[in-house]
Amino acid sequence: MNSIFHKLLKAVPWFILLCLLTVSDQLSKFFIINEFSDGREVKLLSDIFVIKVVYNYGAAFGMLTNKRWFFIIIAVIVLIGFFFIFFAIPKEKKYLLLKIAIVMLGAGALGNMIDRIYLGYVRDFLYFKLINFPIFNFADILIVVASFLFIFLVCFYYKDSDLKKITFKKDI
Repeated sequence: MNSIFHKLLKAVPWFILLCLLTVSDQLSKFFIINEFSDGREVKLLSDIFVIKVVYNYGAAFGMLTNKRWFFIIIAVIVLIGFFFIFFAIPKEKKYLLLKIAIVMLGAGALGNMIDRIYLGYVRDFLYFKLINFPIFNFADILIVVASFLFIFLVCFYYKDSDLKKITFKKDI
């Protein structure tokens, strides 16, 4: 039992990082939506990058529109999975970037899940107009950056022996 408490105590800074990233996402959405919800586009970088508020009732590229509960259930499953993976990662300094990636993925999933639970949609506002890229938000940035970091680490940085050290023990 002492081991569980010790692991949870060591996870407090990571939990704080998760909360800070999630709050940053929610605050960015709150301030941008309140300021620019009137439909106008605000140019940040000429006609290349603009703020344009949209309410996304689906996933990326508008897929699975109005499947709110599907996305909420998937987010909960992903967050539970991240929780178990996080505690399975060794405490060695070598795994620091992997833990950062998992916390970023978790914060991104949590940020968009909060929108879906309380609003029924995700608030998006960052738009690469030049290439007509789908409009996104800070949580999406966290998910994409963390996913690339995770893939890079697993494919190119860690050796098979490093990945075998990630174990799921019964104490948490």
